[in-house]
Amino acid sequence: MRANYKMQRLFVPDDLGPEIEFDAGHQQSHYLLHVLRLGEGAEILLFNGRDGEWSAAIAAKSKKAVKLRVLARQRPQPPLPDLVYCFAPLKQGRLDYLVQKAVEMGAGVLQPVITQHTQVAKPSIDRLRANVVEAAEQCGILAVPQVREAEKFERLLTAWDKERRLVFCDEDASTNNPLPALQAVSERKLGLLVGPEGGFSDEERKLLRALPFVTAIPLGPRILRADTAAVAALAVMQTTIGDW
Repeated sequence: MRANYKMQRLFVPDDLGPEIEFDAGHQQSHYLLHVLRLGEGAEILLFNGRDGEWSAAIAAKSKKAVKLRVLARQRPQPPLPDLVYCFAPLKQGRLDYLVQKAVEMGAGVLQPVITQHTQVAKPSIDRLRANVVEAAEQCGILAVPQVREAEKFERLLTAWDKERRLVFCDEDASTNNPLPALQAVSERKLGLLVGPEGGFSDEERKLLRALPFVTAIPLGPRILRADTAAVAALAVMQTTIGDW
């Protein structure tokens, strides 16, 4: 069942079920009252990443607070997509874009990776999670991706599930066509690794190519920015061996 885009959707941490009532958070109350200007009885959609999507009504309001009453479930909770998306953090605005697009395109886990050429060594996990929630609200997504703490490149590979195929974007590939390499992948459990703006170092690329659970793919004949490469890689991967 597709999302109802005619109604406002909000992510809430609270449990959802028939006739449950709870107070909306401060920011959400402000949004409902002063941005959307909704009155008592107005209906919205709620989701929490666990209980599916529910219609809800504004049961009461004051100048600063809104009480919500859950009405009926509109969509059941789907499973989280089984795609681990690993990326080198970029500068703030472009990182926001990268995270939002990853959510839209079916990532189930977002894993920041610190490589030799990574621009941002300590990304704000709270900001990443806020972007994940915003993207889910806007795109009708119910299974909210998990955001993990940043891992160093070597540690990520050492701890990697060897039964999960890891695809990485290799700017030094000898071909421009990613399809043959992807079509040879037989595993259903998948991961994608996208490097930083400066690309992977020679040492990192050598290590990746030596691992049996890693597949290298090119992304065409043009040099792409890291955030563009991330979207392109997700698109070609989802189309070829993913859930598209």
